[in-house]
Amino acid sequence: MNTDRKALWAVRQSALPTVVRSCPDCPGTRHRASGKIRANANGKLLDVWLLLSCATCGRTSKVPVHERVHVSTLEPARLVAYEINDPAAVRELVMSASLAAKNRYRLDWTGTWELATRTPLYALDDPNPLSVQVRFELPAPVRVERLLQLGLGLSRAEVRRLVADERIRLPFAPDVKAHQDFELTLHEPGFVDTARHAKSLGAPDTERTDLARIGLPPVPGRELPRRATAHA
Repeated sequence: MNTDRKALWAVRQSALPTVVRSCPDCPGTRHRASGKIRANANGKLLDVWLLLSCATCGRTSKVPVHERVHVSTLEPARLVAYEINDPAAVRELVMSASLAAKNRYRLDWTGTWELATRTPLYALDDPNPLSVQVRFELPAPVRVERLLQLGLGLSRAEVRRLVADERIRLPFAPDVKAHQDFELTLHEPGFVDTARHAKSLGAPDTERTDLARIGLPPVPGRELPRRATAHA
C-alpha cells in the first residue's frame, strides 16, 4: 500500500448538545447550557452544579456535578474553572456521558457537528488505496454511512454499493454510530473521485473551512468541506 496517499476528515463541534429531561414548570423537555457553573462551600465541603435553561420557559435548573465533596479532592485549577464559569469546563460537563447517566437524562447531539475534509490532489485514475483518517473533536455519535456520504459527496445508495464492492473498507459496519477516531481505506479511489467530479461539474463552490484554525495539521492539496448536522 502506498502510505503517502492519505486524507484527513475532522468532525468539528458546531454547538453543544441539548439536555433532554422534564422541566418542573412547563411541558418542555429540552434544556440548553446557560454557560454557568455554581459552587457552594460549607466549611471544607463543596457542592457544584451545572446550570441549565429550559428552552421552552427559560426556567433555570441545576445538575449536580459534585455533592458534599471535600475541597482537597479537587484540583485547584478545576476549582478556579468552576468559579469563573470557564467555557471549557462548561463544555466538558455538558458533553459528559457519565454525568448524563448519573442524573438520568439524555443528550441530543442533533445539530452539534459538521464535517471538514481535506483531500490532497491525486490523479483520478490512480489505482493506489487512499487512507482516510477521521478525527472527532467531540464525542457526538455519528453514523459512519452519513460521514461517507458527506466526505465523498455521494448518495447513500452509492456509498452502500462501494462498501459492498469492498472499494470502501471500514473497521465496522457502515450503519454503526462512531464517536472516536478511526481510519478507513478507499480501494480504487478513482471510481469515487470520478463520480464526485461528475457531480461537481457546473456546481458552485461551497464555503471553505480552514482546518489549521481548529488545530489540525495542514495537508497539502485541496480542501473539500462538507457540513451537516447529526440527523442520521
